[in-house]
Amino acid sequence: MRRADRLFRLVQLLRARRFATGEQIAQELGVSKRTVYRDVADLQASGVPIRGEAGVGYRLERGYDLPPLIFNGEELEGLVLGARIVGAWGDPDLAAAVGSAMTKIEAVLPEALRTVLIDTPLFAPGRPWARDVVREMTQLRRGISERRLVHFDYRRADGEDSQRSVRPLGLYFWGSSWTLATWCELRHDYRSFRPDRMRNVSLLEETFDGSDGVSLEGFLARMENEDEPGARSVGTDR
Repeated sequence: MRRADRLFRLVQLLRARRFATGEQIAQELGVSKRTVYRDVADLQASGVPIRGEAGVGYRLERGYDLPPLIFNGEELEGLVLGARIVGAWGDPDLAAAVGSAMTKIEAVLPEALRTVLIDTPLFAPGRPWARDVVREMTQLRRGISERRLVHFDYRRADGEDSQRSVRPLGLYFWGSSWTLATWCELRHDYRSFRPDRMRNVSLLEETFDGSDGVSLEGFLARMENEDEPGARSVGTDR
């Protein structure tokens, strides 16, 4: 068991009991009493209100709660990796927001768990062209949130240019590129577009509410049915 997970379980054990001896804790965690004494001392030094001492027993102050401790080591590693992916492949506003959130989490974590955030060896390197991939995403995210039509110039991979007005429904990350799921007003059908091939993106005042049946759920249902005989596929303007 990793140390971060062990510390998490130790706190949860004390939270569930009125009192526990070092030997009881050691048996529950499958470690030596010396390890328990060291872990308790580290948690106490980090501000966790554990009362008692080695050789006697321990209790956790009633009403104590520290939300970040609901994360175990693997959960924290997952958060770190997600934040690093967004930092490398998200638009600047979203990357800044995630960075701020991780700073807040780090600030209130006990020192013993804070090292997980700092030392997690999981990375998501960006590329010099990554900024182009997310150039228009701030506007697109706003369009999705405010349910407003988006207009843009678009160049497909084959060089064909067009102008589109679409209802933005969702954004999908594919490892090195994004696609925008939409309802295209030109084609009167669901379509996918790559943000890095958009230019002159603008939000229109016109809004949509899904009352006519157009929705992200509809887009996904169409994708799921693509392999069925006779089914229409979701067009991808690439």
